[in-house]
Amino acid sequence: MQKIKRHHEPVNHKASKKLKLVTDEEKEEDAEDETHFHEFDNPVPWQKIEAEGLDCDYALLFSKEEADILFSKLEEEVVYVTGEEAQVQVFGKVYNIPRKQATYGDAGLTYTYSGVKRLACPWTPTLEHIREVVTKNTGQTFNFVLVNRYKDGLDHMGEHRDDEKELDPLCPIASVSLGAARDFIFRHRDSRGKHSHQNFEPVKLELAHGSLLLMNSPTNKFWYHSLPIRKKVTLPRINLTFRRIVMSGKKEHQIN
Repeated sequence: MQKIKRHHEPVNHKASKKLKLVTDEEKEEDAEDETHFHEFDNPVPWQKIEAEGLDCDYALLFSKEEADILFSKLEEEVVYVTGEEAQVQVFGKVYNIPRKQATYGDAGLTYTYSGVKRLACPWTPTLEHIREVVTKNTGQTFNFVLVNRYKDGLDHMGEHRDDEKELDPLCPIASVSLGAARDFIFRHRDSRGKHSHQNFEPVKLELAHGSLLLMNSPTNKFWYHSLPIRKKVTLPRINLTFRRIVMSGKKEHQIN
């Protein structure tokens, strides 16, 4: 498993440098550096994460104090789906989604997956604010956000790719994390399953409170990502994945 060591030099987003991969023995060194990661001036210090077919940028977008406030406000504002809308069908069987979900976005946008068609709710003040901050720091505009709330480390997300045809291929997916830090794992499509024919090492990140991960093209074409169970995590996490849906797209797509 590849782990990413974070470098803290402020760098230009388009010219950000590749991060060094480190071993488990170096993890304690990284923990000592975390105290320097909470304050920075715009533009944020982006870090590049790269592998074959994988292109991501990572930064701490909000200070701890800002992230704490945003988390609390989202807990008050976001209304999560319940009942049948909180279930998915997999090979004809119905399962409860192992986390809470909500969809927000511009007027008229719909999202359909696993047989459930969901209309985007109007932006809340806090979601609108976070979207504006993400746009300011990335230069990208977004018209939709999927909200996932994980009550603790038992809530999780299985391996999947966000490669639906409705998404603008020129726009990255911007993932904002608030709350408990969670492991986020990328696995190359050719290294999955018993009959995999390539030996690509998985890439493991820890997404921190207040962080932003940009998944740039062609990442979602070649790499699956997941948020696995972590039993030692006892605190909740809210994840916001901002996307740009092409208004003319009509095909349905699925979120696992």
